[in-house]
Amino acid sequence: MQEDMSFRPLHKSGKEAGAFGGIIYCRPTVGGGFRMATHVHSIGETLPARYYTDPAIFAEELERFFCQGWICAGRADQISNPGDFFLREIADESIIINRDNSGQVHAFYNVCRHRGTRICTAAEGKFAGRIQCPYHGWTYALDGKLIGAPHMENLPREDYPLNPVGAELWDGHIFITLDPRPAPLASQLDDLQQKFANWRMQDLRLYQRRRYDAQANWKLIIQNYNECLHCPVLHPTLNQLTDYLSGDNDRPHRGYIGGTMGFKPGIETMSLDGKLRRDYLPCLTEAQRTEVKYYAVYPNLLLSLHPDYMMTHTLWPRAVDRTEIICEWHFHPQEMAKPDFQADDAVKFWDLTNKEDWGISQLSQAGIKSRAYKPGPYSVREGLPHAFDQMVLERERRDRRNHSELAVQREEAGADDRT
Repeated sequence: MQEDMSFRPLHKSGKEAGAFGGIIYCRPTVGGGFRMATHVHSIGETLPARYYTDPAIFAEELERFFCQGWICAGRADQISNPGDFFLREIADESIIINRDNSGQVHAFYNVCRHRGTRICTAAEGKFAGRIQCPYHGWTYALDGKLIGAPHMENLPREDYPLNPVGAELWDGHIFITLDPRPAPLASQLDDLQQKFANWRMQDLRLYQRRRYDAQANWKLIIQNYNECLHCPVLHPTLNQLTDYLSGDNDRPHRGYIGGTMGFKPGIETMSLDGKLRRDYLPCLTEAQRTEVKYYAVYPNLLLSLHPDYMMTHTLWPRAVDRTEIICEWHFHPQEMAKPDFQADDAVKFWDLTNKEDWGISQLSQAGIKSRAYKPGPYSVREGLPHAFDQMVLERERRDRRNHSELAVQREEAGADDRT
Protein backbone atom coordinates (compact mmCIF):
# COMPACT_ATOMS: atom_id res chain seq x y z
CA MET A 1 0.00 0.00 0.00
CA GLN A 2 1.43 3.35 -1.02
CA GLU A 3 1.82 5.83 1.79
CA ASP A 4 -0.48 8.88 1.70
CA MET A 5 1.92 11.81 1.71
CA SER A 6 -0.70 14.47 2.44
CA PHE A 7 -0.75 16.40 5.71
CA ARG A 8 -3.73 16.35 8.03
CA PRO A 9 -4.59 18.78 10.86
CA LEU A 10 -4.36 17.01 14.23
CA HIS A 11 -4.92 19.58 16.97
CA LYS A 12 -4.41 23.20 17.98
CA SER A 13 -1.02 23.84 19.45
CA GLY A 14 -1.32 27.29 21.00
CA LYS A 15 0.25 30.65 20.43
CA GLU A 16 3.49 29.43 18.89
CA ALA A 17 1.49 27.87 16.04
CA GLY A 18 -0.73 30.87 15.49
CA ALA A 19 0.99 32.12 12.38
CA PHE A 20 0.11 28.95 10.47
CA GLY A 21 -3.45 28.42 11.54
CA GLY A 22 -2.89 26.99 15.03
CA ILE A 23 -2.44 23.48 13.62
CA ILE A 24 0.24 20.83 14.07
CA TYR A 25 0.57 18.83 10.89
CA CYS A 26 1.36 15.12 11.06
CA ARG A 27 2.30 12.64 8.39
CA PRO A 28 0.16 9.47 8.26
CA THR A 29 2.15 6.25 8.35
CA VAL A 30 1.59 3.11 6.30
CA GLY A 31 -0.08 1.42 9.26
CA GLY A 32 -2.57 4.24 9.69
CA GLY A 33 -0.96 5.96 12.67
CA PHE A 34 0.69 9.37 12.74
CA ARG A 35 4.20 10.59 13.33
CA MET A 36 5.26 14.19 13.74
CA ALA A 37 6.52 15.74 10.51
CA THR A 38 9.94 17.27 11.11
CA HIS A 39 11.59 19.91 8.93
CA VAL A 40 8.36 20.33 6.98
CA HIS A 41 8.78 22.82 4.16
CA SER A 42 5.17 22.72 3.00
CA ILE A 43 1.70 21.75 4.24
CA GLY A 44 0.29 21.26 0.75
CA GLU A 45 0.02 22.85 -2.65
CA THR A 46 -2.05 25.61 -4.17
CA LEU A 47 -5.08 24.77 -6.30
CA PRO A 48 -4.77 23.82 -9.97
CA ALA A 49 -5.21 26.65 -12.46
CA ARG A 50 -8.68 25.56 -13.53
CA TYR A 51 -10.11 26.70 -10.19
CA TYR A 52 -9.25 30.26 -11.15
CA THR A 53 -9.66 30.22 -14.93
CA ASP A 54 -12.39 27.74 -15.92
CA PRO A 55 -15.80 29.44 -16.44
CA ALA A 56 -17.56 26.12 -15.82
CA ILE A 57 -15.98 25.74 -12.38
CA PHE A 58 -16.77 29.38 -11.66
CA ALA A 59 -20.44 28.79 -12.49
CA GLU A 60 -20.51 25.75 -10.21
CA GLU A 61 -18.92 27.68 -7.35
CA LEU A 62 -21.29 30.59 -7.83
CA GLU A 63 -24.21 28.23 -7.37
CA ARG A 64 -22.54 26.23 -4.59
CA PHE A 65 -21.32 29.09 -2.41
CA PHE A 66 -23.41 32.12 -3.35
CA CYS A 67 -26.82 30.63 -4.17
CA GLN A 68 -27.16 27.65 -1.87
CA GLY A 69 -25.96 29.23 1.38
CA TRP A 70 -26.15 32.52 3.26
CA ILE A 71 -24.17 35.49 1.90
CA CYS A 72 -23.57 38.87 3.50
CA ALA A 73 -25.53 41.52 1.61
CA GLY A 74 -24.61 44.59 3.65
CA ARG A 75 -25.50 46.39 6.84
CA ALA A 76 -28.86 47.02 8.49
CA ASP A 77 -28.12 50.71 9.04
CA GLN A 78 -28.12 51.17 5.25
CA ILE A 79 -31.90 50.69 5.46
CA SER A 80 -32.52 52.31 8.83
CA ASN A 81 -36.02 53.66 8.03
CA PRO A 82 -39.20 52.13 6.57
CA GLY A 83 -39.08 52.21 2.78
CA ASP A 84 -35.29 52.32 2.55
CA PHE A 85 -33.87 49.77 0.13
CA PHE A 86 -30.77 48.69 -1.74
CA LEU A 87 -30.11 46.13 -4.47
CA ARG A 88 -27.62 43.29 -4.66
CA GLU A 89 -26.86 41.28 -7.78
CA ILE A 90 -25.49 37.76 -7.71
CA ALA A 91 -25.53 35.00 -10.33
CA ASP A 92 -27.69 37.09 -12.70
CA GLU A 93 -30.24 37.61 -9.94
CA SER A 94 -31.23 41.04 -8.69
CA ILE A 95 -32.39 41.16 -5.06
CA ILE A 96 -34.30 43.97 -3.34
CA ILE A 97 -33.43 44.37 0.34
CA ASN A 98 -35.70 46.74 2.25
CA ARG A 99 -37.30 47.59 5.58
CA ASP A 100 -41.07 47.56 6.04
CA ASN A 101 -43.29 49.78 8.20
CA SER A 102 -42.90 47.51 11.22
CA GLY A 103 -39.10 47.74 11.01
CA GLN A 104 -38.58 44.22 9.69
CA VAL A 105 -35.92 43.60 7.05
CA HIS A 106 -37.06 41.76 3.90
CA ALA A 107 -35.45 40.53 0.70
CA PHE A 108 -37.26 39.85 -2.58
CA TYR A 109 -36.41 38.87 -6.11
CA ASN A 110 -36.51 42.04 -8.21
CA VAL A 111 -39.17 40.49 -10.45
CA CYS A 112 -42.79 41.60 -10.91
CA ARG A 113 -45.35 38.80 -10.56
CA HIS A 114 -47.30 40.09 -13.59
CA ARG A 115 -45.00 39.60 -16.56
CA GLY A 116 -41.62 39.24 -14.92
CA THR A 117 -40.38 42.79 -15.37
CA ARG A 118 -37.49 43.97 -13.22
CA ILE A 119 -39.01 46.49 -10.82
CA CYS A 120 -36.07 48.52 -9.46
CA THR A 121 -33.08 49.89 -11.32
CA ALA A 122 -31.60 52.27 -8.71
CA ALA A 123 -28.83 50.76 -6.61
CA GLU A 124 -30.40 52.19 -3.46
CA GLY A 125 -33.12 54.60 -2.43
CA LYS A 126 -36.41 54.94 -0.62
CA PHE A 127 -39.80 53.56 -1.64
CA ALA A 128 -42.69 55.97 -1.18
CA GLY A 129 -44.60 53.57 1.03
CA ARG A 130 -44.98 50.95 -1.72
CA ILE A 131 -43.09 49.05 -4.41
CA GLN A 132 -44.48 49.61 -7.91
CA CYS A 133 -43.58 47.95 -11.19
CA PRO A 134 -42.84 50.55 -13.91
CA TYR A 135 -44.49 48.44 -16.63
CA HIS A 136 -48.19 47.94 -15.77
CA GLY A 137 -48.29 49.42 -12.29
CA TRP A 138 -48.61 46.29 -10.21
CA THR A 139 -48.03 47.54 -6.66
CA TYR A 140 -46.70 45.78 -3.58
CA ALA A 141 -46.56 46.67 0.09
CA LEU A 142 -43.16 46.97 1.73
CA ASP A 143 -43.62 43.46 3.09
CA GLY A 144 -44.07 42.12 -0.46
CA LYS A 145 -47.86 41.61 -0.49
CA LEU A 146 -49.64 42.51 -3.71
CA ILE A 147 -51.94 45.48 -3.04
CA GLY A 148 -52.72 46.70 -6.55
CA ALA A 149 -53.11 44.99 -9.95
CA PRO A 150 -54.79 47.30 -12.49
CA HIS A 151 -57.25 45.70 -14.93
CA MET A 152 -57.11 42.34 -13.15
CA GLU A 153 -60.68 41.62 -12.09
CA ASN A 154 -61.14 39.21 -9.17
CA LEU A 155 -57.43 38.39 -8.97
CA PRO A 156 -56.60 36.53 -5.71
CA ARG A 157 -53.90 38.99 -4.64
CA GLU A 158 -52.69 36.77 -1.82
CA ASP A 159 -51.43 34.35 -4.48
CA TYR A 160 -49.08 36.88 -6.08
CA PRO A 161 -46.72 38.44 -3.54
CA LEU A 162 -43.18 39.30 -4.50
CA ASN A 163 -41.02 36.17 -4.51
CA PRO A 164 -39.25 36.16 -1.13
CA VAL A 165 -35.56 35.67 -0.46
CA GLY A 166 -34.40 34.51 2.98
CA ALA A 167 -33.06 37.34 5.13
CA GLU A 168 -31.60 37.25 8.64
CA LEU A 169 -29.47 39.58 10.76
CA TRP A 170 -26.29 38.98 12.70
CA ASP A 171 -25.05 41.89 14.82
CA GLY A 172 -26.13 44.43 12.20
CA HIS A 173 -24.99 42.43 9.16
CA ILE A 174 -27.73 41.42 6.72
CA PHE A 175 -27.44 37.93 5.29
CA ILE A 176 -29.58 36.63 2.44
CA THR A 177 -29.99 33.22 0.80
CA LEU A 178 -31.53 32.10 -2.47
CA ASP A 179 -32.10 28.62 -1.05
CA PRO A 180 -35.91 28.21 -0.80
CA ARG A 181 -35.54 25.91 2.22
CA PRO A 182 -32.44 27.14 4.01
CA ALA A 183 -30.97 26.02 7.28
CA PRO A 184 -30.93 28.85 9.85
CA LEU A 185 -28.13 31.38 9.49
CA ALA A 186 -26.91 30.36 12.94
CA SER A 187 -25.95 26.92 11.65
CA GLN A 188 -23.64 28.47 9.05
CA LEU A 189 -22.11 31.02 11.43
CA ASP A 190 -21.25 28.26 13.90
CA ASP A 191 -19.70 29.83 17.02
CA LEU A 192 -19.29 33.28 15.44
CA GLN A 193 -22.59 34.53 16.86
CA GLN A 194 -21.11 35.60 20.20
CA LYS A 195 -17.44 35.66 19.27
CA PHE A 196 -17.26 39.41 18.65
CA ALA A 197 -19.88 40.55 21.17
CA ASN A 198 -17.54 43.13 22.74
CA TRP A 199 -17.31 45.03 19.47
CA ARG A 200 -21.11 45.49 19.48
CA MET A 201 -21.10 45.57 15.70
CA GLN A 202 -24.84 46.23 15.58
CA ASP A 203 -24.25 49.66 17.16
CA LEU A 204 -21.68 50.86 14.62
CA ARG A 205 -22.63 53.14 11.74
CA LEU A 206 -21.34 53.65 8.22
CA TYR A 207 -18.83 56.43 7.64
CA GLN A 208 -17.72 55.73 4.09
CA ARG A 209 -18.19 53.17 1.33
CA ARG A 210 -15.89 52.48 -1.64
CA ARG A 211 -16.25 50.05 -4.50
CA TYR A 212 -13.38 48.29 -6.21
CA ASP A 213 -13.26 46.15 -9.33
CA ALA A 214 -10.49 43.54 -9.15
CA GLN A 215 -9.64 41.55 -12.27
CA ALA A 216 -9.14 38.42 -10.20
CA ASN A 217 -11.03 35.31 -9.14
CA TRP A 218 -12.92 35.70 -5.85
CA LYS A 219 -10.88 32.98 -4.15
CA LEU A 220 -7.64 34.89 -4.73
CA ILE A 221 -9.09 37.83 -2.77
CA ILE A 222 -9.88 35.59 0.19
CA GLN A 223 -6.51 33.84 0.08
CA ASN A 224 -4.65 37.15 0.01
CA TYR A 225 -6.69 38.44 2.97
CA ASN A 226 -5.82 35.44 5.12
CA GLU A 227 -2.05 35.63 5.22
CA CYS A 228 0.46 38.39 5.87
CA LEU A 229 3.70 36.84 4.68
CA HIS A 230 3.37 39.24 1.75
CA CYS A 231 3.07 42.29 4.02
CA PRO A 232 6.77 43.28 4.29
CA VAL A 233 7.09 43.18 0.50
CA LEU A 234 3.72 44.49 -0.65
CA HIS A 235 2.56 46.75 2.20
CA PRO A 236 5.39 48.99 3.47
CA THR A 237 2.96 51.33 5.25
CA LEU A 238 1.05 48.50 6.92
CA ASN A 239 4.27 46.75 7.85
CA GLN A 240 5.28 49.76 9.97
CA LEU A 241 2.21 49.25 12.15
CA THR A 242 1.96 45.54 12.84
CA ASP A 243 4.24 42.54 13.17
CA TYR A 244 3.34 40.26 10.29
CA LEU A 245 4.29 37.18 12.33
CA SER A 246 2.32 38.20 15.42
CA GLY A 247 -0.91 36.91 16.88
CA ASP A 248 -2.91 33.71 16.80
CA ASN A 249 -5.11 32.11 14.18
CA ASP A 250 -8.23 30.19 15.09
CA ARG A 251 -8.56 26.57 14.15
CA PRO A 252 -10.26 26.63 10.72
CA HIS A 253 -14.03 26.18 10.92
CA ARG A 254 -16.41 25.04 8.24
CA GLY A 255 -17.93 28.53 8.06
CA TYR A 256 -14.94 30.81 8.58
CA ILE A 257 -11.22 31.26 9.03
CA GLY A 258 -9.34 34.04 10.74
CA GLY A 259 -7.23 35.27 13.59
CA THR A 260 -5.59 38.15 15.41
CA MET A 261 -2.58 40.37 14.79
CA GLY A 262 -0.87 42.67 17.28
CA PHE A 263 0.54 46.17 16.92
CA LYS A 264 4.18 47.14 16.96
CA PRO A 265 5.35 49.18 19.99
CA GLY A 266 3.83 52.66 20.02
CA ILE A 267 1.10 51.82 17.48
CA GLU A 268 -2.52 52.24 18.61
CA THR A 269 -4.62 51.52 15.54
CA MET A 270 -4.43 50.82 11.83
CA SER A 271 -4.20 54.23 10.16
CA LEU A 272 -1.67 56.24 8.20
CA ASP A 273 0.40 56.98 11.29
CA GLY A 274 -0.97 54.49 13.80
CA LYS A 275 -2.18 57.21 16.20
CA LEU A 276 -5.54 56.88 17.95
CA ARG A 277 -7.78 59.84 17.09
CA ARG A 278 -10.99 58.30 18.41
CA ASP A 279 -11.98 56.66 21.66
CA TYR A 280 -11.76 52.91 21.87
CA LEU A 281 -14.96 51.05 21.15
CA PRO A 282 -16.66 51.12 24.56
CA CYS A 283 -16.87 47.40 25.51
CA LEU A 284 -13.41 46.16 24.54
CA THR A 285 -11.04 44.58 27.03
CA GLU A 286 -7.53 45.89 27.52
CA ALA A 287 -6.17 43.05 25.41
CA GLN A 288 -8.67 43.72 22.60
CA ARG A 289 -7.48 47.32 22.44
CA THR A 290 -4.03 46.13 21.37
CA GLU A 291 -4.97 43.92 18.42
CA VAL A 292 -6.89 43.63 15.17
CA LYS A 293 -9.09 40.67 14.25
CA TYR A 294 -9.25 39.55 10.61
CA TYR A 295 -11.90 36.97 9.70
CA ALA A 296 -13.21 35.63 6.41
CA VAL A 297 -16.83 34.56 6.91
CA TYR A 298 -17.65 32.27 4.01
CA PRO A 299 -18.32 32.93 1.28
CA ASN A 300 -18.08 36.70 0.91
CA LEU A 301 -17.59 38.71 4.14
CA LEU A 302 -14.12 39.89 5.16
CA LEU A 303 -14.50 41.26 8.68
CA SER A 304 -11.76 43.46 10.15
CA LEU A 305 -12.28 44.54 13.77
CA HIS A 306 -10.07 47.33 15.09
CA PRO A 307 -9.88 48.92 18.54
CA ASP A 308 -11.78 52.00 17.32
CA TYR A 309 -13.68 50.95 14.19
CA MET A 310 -14.84 48.10 11.98
CA MET A 311 -14.04 47.59 8.31
CA THR A 312 -15.98 45.19 6.11
CA HIS A 313 -15.44 43.89 2.60
CA THR A 314 -18.15 42.01 0.74
CA LEU A 315 -17.13 40.11 -2.39
CA TRP A 316 -19.39 39.90 -5.46
CA PRO A 317 -18.00 37.58 -8.16
CA ARG A 318 -18.84 38.90 -11.64
CA ALA A 319 -16.77 36.52 -13.78
CA VAL A 320 -14.16 33.83 -13.34
CA ASP A 321 -11.51 36.57 -13.40
CA ARG A 322 -13.41 39.54 -12.00
CA THR A 323 -14.67 40.39 -8.50
CA GLU A 324 -16.50 43.50 -7.35
CA ILE A 325 -15.57 44.45 -3.78
CA ILE A 326 -17.57 46.76 -1.54
CA CYS A 327 -15.48 48.15 1.32
CA GLU A 328 -17.08 50.01 4.22
CA TRP A 329 -15.76 51.75 7.33
CA HIS A 330 -18.01 51.79 10.41
CA PHE A 331 -17.55 53.82 13.61
CA HIS A 332 -19.35 54.29 16.89
CA PRO A 333 -22.15 56.88 16.57
CA GLN A 334 -21.03 58.71 19.71
CA GLU A 335 -17.65 59.31 18.09
CA MET A 336 -19.21 60.33 14.80
CA ALA A 337 -21.35 62.91 16.63
CA LYS A 338 -18.33 64.72 18.04
CA PRO A 339 -17.53 68.01 16.25
CA ASP A 340 -13.86 67.06 15.91
CA PHE A 341 -14.53 63.53 14.62
CA GLN A 342 -12.19 62.44 11.86
CA ALA A 343 -11.70 59.08 10.21
CA ASP A 344 -9.94 59.75 6.93
CA ASP A 345 -6.68 58.53 8.48
CA ALA A 346 -8.18 55.01 8.61
CA VAL A 347 -9.96 55.25 5.25
CA LYS A 348 -6.90 56.50 3.35
CA PHE A 349 -4.68 53.88 4.96
CA TRP A 350 -6.94 51.00 3.97
CA ASP A 351 -7.70 52.43 0.54
CA LEU A 352 -3.95 52.36 -0.12
CA THR A 353 -3.68 48.83 1.28
CA ASN A 354 -6.75 47.63 -0.62
CA LYS A 355 -5.34 48.82 -3.92
CA GLU A 356 -2.05 47.07 -3.18
CA ASP A 357 -3.94 43.84 -2.44
CA TRP A 358 -6.20 44.01 -5.48
CA GLY A 359 -3.21 44.81 -7.69
CA ILE A 360 -1.23 41.79 -6.54
CA SER A 361 -4.34 39.60 -6.82
CA GLN A 362 -4.63 40.68 -10.44
CA LEU A 363 -1.00 39.71 -11.02
CA SER A 364 -1.72 36.34 -9.44
CA GLN A 365 -4.66 35.88 -11.80
CA ALA A 366 -2.50 36.79 -14.78
CA GLY A 367 0.26 34.38 -13.75
CA ILE A 368 -2.09 31.49 -13.03
CA LYS A 369 -3.46 31.81 -16.57
CA SER A 370 -0.01 31.00 -17.95
CA ARG A 371 0.68 27.54 -19.37
CA ALA A 372 3.76 27.58 -17.13
CA TYR A 373 1.72 27.67 -13.90
CA LYS A 374 1.77 24.58 -11.71
CA PRO A 375 0.49 24.29 -8.13
CA GLY A 376 3.14 25.58 -5.74
CA PRO A 377 3.94 24.75 -2.10
CA TYR A 378 2.24 26.44 0.84
CA SER A 379 4.48 27.49 3.70
CA VAL A 380 3.63 26.14 7.16
CA ARG A 381 2.73 29.76 7.91
CA GLU A 382 0.03 29.74 5.21
CA GLY A 383 -2.35 27.44 7.04
CA LEU A 384 -5.42 29.61 6.54
CA PRO A 385 -5.25 29.88 2.73
CA HIS A 386 -4.55 26.15 2.61
CA ALA A 387 -7.56 25.46 4.86
CA PHE A 388 -9.72 27.60 2.58
CA ASP A 389 -8.57 25.58 -0.45
CA GLN A 390 -9.40 22.34 1.34
CA MET A 391 -12.87 23.65 2.15
CA VAL A 392 -13.43 24.52 -1.52
CA LEU A 393 -12.37 21.03 -2.60
CA GLU A 394 -14.42 19.28 0.07
CA ARG A 395 -17.56 21.22 -0.87
CA GLU A 396 -16.98 20.28 -4.50
CA ARG A 397 -16.55 16.59 -3.61
CA ARG A 398 -19.66 16.63 -1.43
CA ASP A 399 -21.82 18.22 -4.12
CA ARG A 400 -20.63 15.78 -6.78
CA ARG A 401 -21.21 12.87 -4.43
CA ASN A 402 -24.74 14.11 -3.73
CA HIS A 403 -25.41 14.58 -7.44
CA SER A 404 -24.18 11.05 -8.16
CA GLU A 405 -26.40 9.58 -5.44
CA LEU A 406 -29.37 11.54 -6.77
CA ALA A 407 -28.72 10.28 -10.30
CA VAL A 408 -28.62 6.70 -9.02
CA GLN A 409 -31.89 7.21 -7.16
CA ARG A 410 -33.54 8.60 -10.27
CA GLU A 411 -32.23 5.72 -12.35
CA GLU A 412 -33.53 3.22 -9.84
CA ALA A 413 -36.90 4.98 -9.70
CA GLY A 414 -37.08 4.85 -13.48
CA ALA A 415 -36.28 1.15 -13.48
CA ASP A 416 -39.06 0.54 -10.95
CA ASP A 417 -41.50 2.42 -13.18
CA ARG A 418 -40.56 0.26 -16.14
CA THR A 419 -41.11 -3.05 -14.33
